[in-house]
Amino acid sequence: METGSTPALNPRKLPRQGRSIATVNAIFEATAQVLLSDGPVSLNTTRVARRAGVSIGTLYQYFPNKQALLFATLERYMTRLVEAIENACSDSLGTTVDLMAGAVVKAYLKAKMAQSEISPALYQVAMELDPRRLAELATQRSEKAIEAMLCSAGDDRPTDPHVVAQTMTAAIYGTVPAFCPRVLSPVNGREAEKQLTIMFRSYLSAQQATSVGQRNTSLG
Repeated sequence: METGSTPALNPRKLPRQGRSIATVNAIFEATAQVLLSDGPVSLNTTRVARRAGVSIGTLYQYFPNKQALLFATLERYMTRLVEAIENACSDSLGTTVDLMAGAVVKAYLKAKMAQSEISPALYQVAMELDPRRLAELATQRSEKAIEAMLCSAGDDRPTDPHVVAQTMTAAIYGTVPAFCPRVLSPVNGREAEKQLTIMFRSYLSAQQATSVGQRNTSLG
């Protein structure tokens, strides 16, 4: 049993200028390559620095240890998924709930499949680290974006868009972390998109019918 203190997971500093941003991006890409070739157990900061073409001292300027580097890589993966949902919701403001459902599902799966190669390795990373803070932040951002989108649906908006957004977020991320190890083939990805879209559209349609019924009851 380890008796040492828990390694710090926060980066030492964030890149501010173009050159430093490029350096950190190179480190992230190198981390992904080493994860794919060697796995998280064999990954170390020396190998990553060598693959990125930077000195170990440069890497340590940003990440104090291996765990911080892996945690930041995991955070980057999650952020890309969340931003895909946020962008889809922003682009779908004022459209129909059918279009909203399809846009969210398509954006999420496209972002997930774009990072499918590294997903299994990141799942292993998540088992060793504690990603609850990242998952909670991703959930909150996704719920907020979906709720804002639903509120823009005019008369089609659900009676309680906040609860509906929570339900949709839980459904799209699933009961396991969004960085689960299953890698979808293109064919299975298209089928998953089809089935998820049907599910979301059916759910939103039911919510719409409930809202109309409640409005009619109040008017009567």
